[in-house]
Amino acid sequence: MTGSDATARRSAPDVLVLAGGRLPGESLPVDVHLAGGVVRTVAPAGSLAPAPGARRLELAGRWIVPGLWDRHVHLSQWAMVSRRLDLGGVASAAEAVALVAASVAGGADEVVGFGYRDGLWPDAPTIGALDAVSGEVPVVLVAADLHSCWVNRAAARRHGFGETAEATAVLREDDCFRLVRELDDLPDGVLDAWVDQASRAAAARGVVGVVDLEMRWNRDDWARRAAHGADALRVRFGVYTRDLDRAEAEHLRTGDEVAGTHGLVRVGPYKVITDGSLNTRTAWCVDPYPGLGPDEHPHGLVNVPYEELVPHLRHADRIGLAPAVHAIGDRANERALDALEAVRPGGWHGRASIEHAQLLRRDDLARFAELGVVASVQPEHAMDDRDVADVYWAGRTHRAFMLRDLAAAGVDLALGSDAPVAPLDPWIAIAAAVGRSRGGREPWHPEQALDARVALAASTDGLGAEVREGMVADLAVVEHDPLAASVDDLRRMPVALTLLGGRATHDAL
Repeated sequence: MTGSDATARRSAPDVLVLAGGRLPGESLPVDVHLAGGVVRTVAPAGSLAPAPGARRLELAGRWIVPGLWDRHVHLSQWAMVSRRLDLGGVASAAEAVALVAASVAGGADEVVGFGYRDGLWPDAPTIGALDAVSGEVPVVLVAADLHSCWVNRAAARRHGFGETAEATAVLREDDCFRLVRELDDLPDGVLDAWVDQASRAAAARGVVGVVDLEMRWNRDDWARRAAHGADALRVRFGVYTRDLDRAEAEHLRTGDEVAGTHGLVRVGPYKVITDGSLNTRTAWCVDPYPGLGPDEHPHGLVNVPYEELVPHLRHADRIGLAPAVHAIGDRANERALDALEAVRPGGWHGRASIEHAQLLRRDDLARFAELGVVASVQPEHAMDDRDVADVYWAGRTHRAFMLRDLAAAGVDLALGSDAPVAPLDPWIAIAAAVGRSRGGREPWHPEQALDARVALAASTDGLGAEVREGMVADLAVVEHDPLAASVDDLRRMPVALTLLGGRATHDAL
């Protein structure tokens, strides 16, 4: 394809025919006729004459699916991780320290790393170990789950955590969140360029939209980006507790379009984080974590207790924001459902969700369905956390990441990544949900694997797994049938074309 062809395809034609494609699970080719950014007709190939002036794209038997959504991302964080010290493969504190030492020796005047998982490390992260190799160079190492940060003394002083860091070396939960927000404080132009690059990379994986739950005031960020031409994705942005009053003053309601964004940016949910995470051992659980003492919060941490959560949810409901409640441990999920049930008469102004829902009591499966709460889940986390779960949730992992049981109970599932915790790539999430395995390992609790059709449907923001007449022309064209592909092929699914309202945001045809 020439450069001029690529430019022509970037704007949506009035009429477009995707010719000779196939729908998931089907063998006979179809033509999909698009007009005005909407799917007008799905018909057997060659059976309908195209409208006058229609442009035709030959798909040569490739498969057409609804465009994919990632229902839980932190897009600024995801855009920044490739520019940080990669700690994803370190197996000990000593290995992490060695990488920091190499960065300092290479002349770094600040070291920000991301991706460590210390739940199974044989040695503990200490402030002294970092100080020994960094001196006065500030070092902040952010855990893969975003719920803890390992710092040296220079960074602790810079960010106002001197005494806290001296005592533990690791900042957890709210302290970590504050530090991460400070690391996000980059010039708008720099961060926007990185986010645009990440957005276009997502479009190349068939993504048409994200729910951006970055811990910042996202409305202005996305309005600015859209004004400057960002158009690769649809975005719904989250609002956190500290900004509820501001959201009320600006009359933000879930689902409303942000003016001047050409329909691409809308108000998303009210996000509240009620507990921690598994790897940080702060997810709030019924049973204690093994090996932790009473001063280490053996049941995890409650970031927002029930008596505070209910008023926050009522406030959000009153002003028109649907709730998205982070809950990972089984006790956290139980209390989150209690709080949502208490607020339910207000109407929720859209669908309520629980984000993560990793460890559940079996009694709560039916409560999700009865209350109409969406389980917004990240299947790749099960692959990342399986070994940690086997240690810290020993005897309970049959109740962890219960995707099949949630679906069987009639619960609506929405798949996501929690990027940068896992990559912003819905095909990775779909593969993890279907195969419960990665890297050739035996499947982990395969009884909780999802059918491929269910996993695909849970990745399209409620549109299901089929392309239908009347739907917005947010589509992806892929090289393998997602309902018949192997787990490995799902994980690396080649994407030939992504359309957003009929406009190409990625074109590899």
